[in-house]
Amino acid sequence: MQYEITCSVCGRPSKSLLDFKCPRCGQPLIVGQNTKFETGQICKQNRSFWRYAKFFPYTKESEIVTLGEGWTPLVRFTDNVHFKLENLNPTGSFKDRGSTTLISALHKPVKDAEGYIAEDSSGNAGASMAAYAARGGLKAKIYVPETVSGPKLNQIRFYGAEVVKIPGSRSKVAEEAQKPERRKFYVGHILHPLFRDGIRSLAYEIAEQFSWRAPEQVYLPASAGTLLLGVLSGFKHLVESSVIEAMPYVVACQTSQVSPLYHRLKNLDYHPPEKITSIADALVSVNPPLLDLMIKQLKEAKGDAVMVEEDEIRDAFKELARKGFFVEPSSAVAYAAYRKQLELKEASKKDQTVIVLTGSGLKTTLKPS
Repeated sequence: MQYEITCSVCGRPSKSLLDFKCPRCGQPLIVGQNTKFETGQICKQNRSFWRYAKFFPYTKESEIVTLGEGWTPLVRFTDNVHFKLENLNPTGSFKDRGSTTLISALHKPVKDAEGYIAEDSSGNAGASMAAYAARGGLKAKIYVPETVSGPKLNQIRFYGAEVVKIPGSRSKVAEEAQKPERRKFYVGHILHPLFRDGIRSLAYEIAEQFSWRAPEQVYLPASAGTLLLGVLSGFKHLVESSVIEAMPYVVACQTSQVSPLYHRLKNLDYHPPEKITSIADALVSVNPPLLDLMIKQLKEAKGDAVMVEEDEIRDAFKELARKGFFVEPSSAVAYAAYRKQLELKEASKKDQTVIVLTGSGLKTTLKPS
């Protein structure tokens, strides 16, 4: 086998691509690569995610569902700082990497069963999954909190997905989405391993755009963990394949309100607020189900976590916009963290640095002041 899907805790193999948790113990699944990354296997005529199709062997090329995602610009900001513009993906966020991977692999078996997909997200992932379901000819139900509103909800609806509003907590929304129903296939972006696996393409692109060198530092926002785990997996695959010499120093960036990863990594107590009021409204996972896996893999990669305050996020958001980069405040968290580490002399301007800008500013509800 070119790949294997196993439980991240007990190691039991999963034989079905439709599984989103271990059949034995219920823990998260991970996708492992059994073949090396070879630059000669890249389809260089394809200027999208799918230039790396050979490294996603569970998907038949004839069944790919794509909107032209991936191969986003890597733009120099200062001498040694580059922005990776994931906000320029088709639905406006990095989540399109996971959606194209998951829908491409699963649309045929779901159609064969005359089924539909279910996802729980009121944000970028819900919008992305709705778009790719539409592109792949699948019916989609997106479960969202009862109180949700705004541009992302409108985006989900415009793609034609059925929106199911659920009263109660965010975890209640996930529970409802996972409840078994006739012909329903749960493909939640946080738990489904194929969604997370698609994010490793981001590491491939960064390395290729740096002429097969890894930058010394990569800063990215972290909440549910799909971006962090996917990027770590991609760079690890490149190191193990001897394509790059070493892992970059990966920094997971969180807000002071939503920072379970930061607090666990630093052995600090974490007490989330009763209500999240941060302007970084895409970062909301106060108790992410992948937290143990995030801590384990970030430690193995010798990465770090940084926490930033609301005024630091707002300042970073405004600076980015005034330099021409209009992104979600949640994306600005990564730039705020980099600025903070520079001020504290915990980072150096001499290091080659990539900051991942994850989502489009067109989705924000903030008003100019």
